[in-house]
Amino acid sequence: MSEPQPEIQVPEFILNDGAPIPAIGLGTYNLRGEDGVEAIRAGLANGYRLLDTAVNYENETEVGRVIATCGIDRDELFVTSKIPGRHHGFDEAIASTEESLSRLDLAYLDLHLIHWPNPSVDRYVETWRGLIELRERGLVRSIGVSNFTEPMLERLVEETGVTPAVNQVELHPYFPQLELLTFHRAMDIRTESWSPLRRAGSLLSEPVIIEIARDHGVVPAEVVLRWHHELGAIPIPKSADPARQLLNLDIFDFSLTFAEVEAISGLARGRMKDRDPNTHEEM
Repeated sequence: MSEPQPEIQVPEFILNDGAPIPAIGLGTYNLRGEDGVEAIRAGLANGYRLLDTAVNYENETEVGRVIATCGIDRDELFVTSKIPGRHHGFDEAIASTEESLSRLDLAYLDLHLIHWPNPSVDRYVETWRGLIELRERGLVRSIGVSNFTEPMLERLVEETGVTPAVNQVELHPYFPQLELLTFHRAMDIRTESWSPLRRAGSLLSEPVIIEIARDHGVVPAEVVLRWHHELGAIPIPKSADPARQLLNLDIFDFSLTFAEVEAISGLARGRMKDRDPNTHEEM
């Protein structure tokens, strides 16, 4: 009989509102139905405690089912959801959040984000005021945004006096966003990385990543996810495969040198698709 594997110890960051957040999360995009439930359940069994969902993922019910039946205390979990573009506005944000909590069967969210700024609609400041109200009511513990630019973040702070705890953005070695990361650090905003391994493409076949993985005795995906950690970002990789989930989580027993981080960042070539937040909008 094989020996049981030691549980991976996931460190935490402290957000600007004092709340602790796990240093890596499980993305749940496209994890729906019974297969989705089993994939999310496997993630929790493997040691993930941060679950990242959204109204537009259409799986809050599945996430809630897993939380209710996983046997893990609610206080040990960190649950994130996101307000879609069609729910922008003060009252709309509050109603949307109440609906999310109902689908999740939860009393509160650990983190709630504005999913996209949708600048042509120009209601993201009102939506942000709704999130501030939700935090005051205790329905949301930490509030943040997703896909916001520096000027958008500055506007939120200027008009409300409240700095987002998190900005979740596209971030991977092909699109390292180093200027935005520097800005986030100056503002004490924690960066979260969606598509941290880049969906499809040749990222994990890059010779520099393969060489670094070989030097550390790990697989290329672990190198990329550790790169995120070295940058102070929280990667949210998605996988339905339990073995892959475990590999993605196992990034805290080695570190990268400054030169290795720089070499990986040097792979920059741009976004996966044309999703510039100044022009790309999702409802």
